Amino acid sequence: MKLVLYSSLLLSLPVFAQTNLPSLIPQPQSVVMGAGQFTITTQTQLAVLTPIREVRDMVQTNLPGLKINDLAKPANNITVRLAQPGGAALGPEGYELVVSSTGIRLTAPQAVGLFYGLQTLRQLLPADRERPGFRFNNTLNTKALTTLPALTIRDQPRFGWRGMMLDVSRSFFTKDYVKRFIDLMARYKYNVFHWHLSDDQGWRVEIKGLPRLTQVGAWRAPRMGRWWDRPNPVPGEPQTYGGFYTQNEIREVVRYAQERHIMVVPEIDMPGHMLAAIATYPSLTCSGKPVPIYPNGKFYKVEDNTLNPCNDSTYIFVDKVLTEIAQLFPGPYIHVGGDEAFKGFWATCEACKPIMATNGLKTVEELQSYFIRRVEKIVQSKGKKLIGWDEILEGGLAPNATVMSWRGMKGGTEAAKQGHPVIMTPYQNCYVDLYQGDPSAEPSTYGMCRLTNSYAFEPVPDSVRAELILGGQANLWTESVPTTRHAEYMVWPRAFAIAEVLWSPKATRNWPDFVRRVETHFTRFDAAGVNYSRSYLNPFVTIQRQAPGGPLNLLIGHELANTDLYYTVDNTIPDAQSTRYTQPFVFPKGADRLRVVAYRDGKPVGQPLNIPAADLEARAK
Repeated sequence: MKLVLYSSLLLSLPVFAQTNLPSLIPQPQSVVMGAGQFTITTQTQLAVLTPIREVRDMVQTNLPGLKINDLAKPANNITVRLAQPGGAALGPEGYELVVSSTGIRLTAPQAVGLFYGLQTLRQLLPADRERPGFRFNNTLNTKALTTLPALTIRDQPRFGWRGMMLDVSRSFFTKDYVKRFIDLMARYKYNVFHWHLSDDQGWRVEIKGLPRLTQVGAWRAPRMGRWWDRPNPVPGEPQTYGGFYTQNEIREVVRYAQERHIMVVPEIDMPGHMLAAIATYPSLTCSGKPVPIYPNGKFYKVEDNTLNPCNDSTYIFVDKVLTEIAQLFPGPYIHVGGDEAFKGFWATCEACKPIMATNGLKTVEELQSYFIRRVEKIVQSKGKKLIGWDEILEGGLAPNATVMSWRGMKGGTEAAKQGHPVIMTPYQNCYVDLYQGDPSAEPSTYGMCRLTNSYAFEPVPDSVRAELILGGQANLWTESVPTTRHAEYMVWPRAFAIAEVLWSPKATRNWPDFVRRVETHFTRFDAAGVNYSRSYLNPFVTIQRQAPGGPLNLLIGHELANTDLYYTVDNTIPDAQSTRYTQPFVFPKGADRLRVVAYRDGKPVGQPLNIPAADLEARAK
């Protein structure tokens, strides 16, 4: 029995004859293969038919080593032109790329479209293009390295908001790594970088009017190990882990992103997730109690990490912070979080009783709405628009808020029905810090978001106006992501899937072809030195228990079709001669462990599983 459990939905989608198409991610709106090919040679020149410096620089960056000669004839050269291509009009991010036997022509109505066309052209080039230091004039030694198939691509995105979020509070990442993160986003046509700059475990942006926020709030006691197992800080312990970005560094990153047509959206999470600020200014809370910065999440509901919404000094603090944030980030949005705010301290706060009575607030959820509405006025006074996580729905939405829906689609659907713009980012599909394979074979984290889950993401619910769904994004929370290499392991290839969901037409989605293209892009990442995960090649185990204390019922699955699964329960190493999985089975009493291997086309694929009986029991609880 060939099986795949998670791919059934995807395999039911329309299948197109795509195996002869180039391996592009995200899949363009239209690709028509032509006859012939074009070879880039040492004589090939770039004719950039616009005086705009930005365009000329981006062409040179993406096609390094080729000479720009605006007088070059189109024949046997690469022509880049700012203009509306013939045929149906393309939107501002659209482009047309034509490769023929006589040259390459890239046309777009705006510079951003040319940028995306260059990313597509870059993917048509061999993987060696991604090698650091690549230049055409150093690499042109064989036709195979520089020959492109004839084709015509007309392309534009499905959604205008194609985002990725990086949490730099739980784990701090340097300015240079943030730039690398943005570079990879740009290659796959993401256009929003959501920068999570503050949380309980660290304040990462310099606020000149409140210098102690980074003098104190950016640092905590160093810890390693599983997030929830990390020891609490000890009084007097040196606070040596952390860091922050100076305002000059912030501006540098913003410019870097703008050059790649990426908008940076800063997030200052409030009223909850404020422990780093509260450790600096304890008077911001209802309790007023001094607190340390915890290197874990054990303080939640014990220490007060939530701003006091009933004290005017809170809003003075927020105004000071957002004044400087608005000056640093030229984009139209400021994200204010609003998620997971523990309101227990509010319920007993003496300062809040008269505020609630005066404003007719009956619940602490309505009190959070009161806070968000006041903060929205501050945000608007800076000429910006407010975004918040879907908890800002509780107690009533601020009048002009945009909702980022993470706890599933329900919050975003409700916000859209109320006429508010929505960014869909349900954790089940878009949280790339979750497990992506069987927990027995993965670094410790929580939850589950397989590659198939990300590729199955559909941002627009049937019951809402599609124009209110701005798009979606992938989110990397970093409680369990201590290094840059591990960040890349968690992000890719799930970010390939989300990029395609947000850019490509829904009707072209094709799981088997996507997997084929992912494998090709891994060779590009190998050349570039970018880490990634192959967890989708591994088998996985789902555990069910019919009754408390009863036997374990085991289901074994795989994300790819045409995969044979073999297992043992006698502590021997399985292979293609072992018991073949055909249906769920009861784990035998007294068995020591379950081992599983996967085979495709008669060859082992992925990582074998080795799960002790005690771990199976623990996962069943």
